[in-house]
Amino acid sequence: MPPATAQTLPVAGPTAEATQAEADPFGRETPRSTVTALLRALADGDYARAANYFADGKSSNDGDQPAESAVAGEESEAAVLARKFQAALDRGGSLKPFAALSNSAVGHLDDGLPQDKEQVGMLGGVEEPTPILLERVSAEDEPARWLVSSQTTQAVEDFIPAEDVSEAGEAEEVAIGGAPWTDWLLLIGIAVAAFFLFRGASALVLLISRQVLSDHEASAVYRFFQAALPPLSLYLVVTTFYLIAADLPVSIIARQTFLRYAGIVAWIALAWFALRLIDAIASVLTARMRRAERRQAAAAITFLRRGAKVTLLAIASIAVLDTIGLDVTTGIAALGIGGLALALGAQKTIENLVGSVTLIVDRPMQVGDVAKIGDVFGTVEDIGMRSTLVRTINRTLVSIPNGNLAADRIENFAVRDRFLFNQTLGVTYDTDAEQMERLLTELRAILQADENIIDDDARVRFNGFGDSALQIEFFAYFRTRSYPESLAMQEALLFAIMRKLDDLGIGIAFPTRTVWLQAQQTD
Repeated sequence: MPPATAQTLPVAGPTAEATQAEADPFGRETPRSTVTALLRALADGDYARAANYFADGKSSNDGDQPAESAVAGEESEAAVLARKFQAALDRGGSLKPFAALSNSAVGHLDDGLPQDKEQVGMLGGVEEPTPILLERVSAEDEPARWLVSSQTTQAVEDFIPAEDVSEAGEAEEVAIGGAPWTDWLLLIGIAVAAFFLFRGASALVLLISRQVLSDHEASAVYRFFQAALPPLSLYLVVTTFYLIAADLPVSIIARQTFLRYAGIVAWIALAWFALRLIDAIASVLTARMRRAERRQAAAAITFLRRGAKVTLLAIASIAVLDTIGLDVTTGIAALGIGGLALALGAQKTIENLVGSVTLIVDRPMQVGDVAKIGDVFGTVEDIGMRSTLVRTINRTLVSIPNGNLAADRIENFAVRDRFLFNQTLGVTYDTDAEQMERLLTELRAILQADENIIDDDARVRFNGFGDSALQIEFFAYFRTRSYPESLAMQEALLFAIMRKLDDLGIGIAFPTRTVWLQAQQTD
């Protein structure tokens, strides 16, 4: 529990307080649990139980048991107060949606109200509304609990005459889930009408866009409308339902049930819209990066898009679970306890995620690069959150975990600024010194005349006597970044060398062996 709770409850510690709070049979530990349990009692028609949620309706047993009628067969004043409260809400009063109610034992501390007060709704008309307040009541031998305040119960007494409660109790109408069936039907009708209204409006906008835009499939505006309008129209349906149904004079039971689960639909619509928006923005940015040949930036955008979608889905899931009523705070706290075990069990996963970040930051390679990773040679097709996909020259697809890849040796062939031309030419041994000198001069001239050769490093040298040939070494770089272009340049240079050898009448040596046979002389 937060420290503020310890200041208001004279108990030994948080553990003792939690134990006592759980002992309350009516679930009045937080403003959310009090309102939810009160509505459940009203829906069941159990006004004696509902009386235990009013500061002025406590039974003689200090609220630990349901309030009983003083006379058998006669409804107690506290139960009548519960009926009046329901009637006041049914006539246009409103309660905050389930998700907006505080689920903390101390309530909202930043609402400008005293620490022991919490506003949970409004009572009365639009001109002079009265806030519905809960007050935190505590005693030495009892756990603190949230009850409808005396100020609110007095406003209910003034707002609903006693004869109105009697007429409401005598009225017989078929009820479903504690509310008249006509109220359920009215709210369903509002929701359906709003859905068809906004769904039709979004379809009309898309139809007009297709008619106005000549090439609507290539239009960024049309793609945005196409992605955003379905979830946006669903969210507008929920918003419209909130605005219409919040103060509608129908059963508060039906209204709060619809508003509670409309909140789930709203979160789904927002998550749907955000997911589509993330995909649209990522697609535009990725296309720009690819046009600019910034492939690593495109890979980083893909990584961030996936991370953003996972985070968004986690937030939306927590919000939906909280709206359903599951204790998300306890679940999140449990993650801290199980975090160490999860980390130990997911070491490889975490290692791969760290490897992904390392690849994006260090940029040893990009999507589309030809690289050799360990003993795998191929084209990088995707750098994901867990692994990198490499298309080999055999057209197979190899998946390499990013944790291994970040620690492995990567040879990136795509970042070469020039291509090496290093050949050894062997000429026959019947080439004399003068012919060799002239050949070297002609070959050097060929390199100097070739525009594709970088002159700084180019050289041609007679570098040794081989077993079958006189060896001439070529060492030069082609001025290109493209491997196919380097092959074409190399081919043209080799043809030029062959023609020069033909012009000079010098042959290319091949492995040969000369055997001398000498007859043995006899006397």
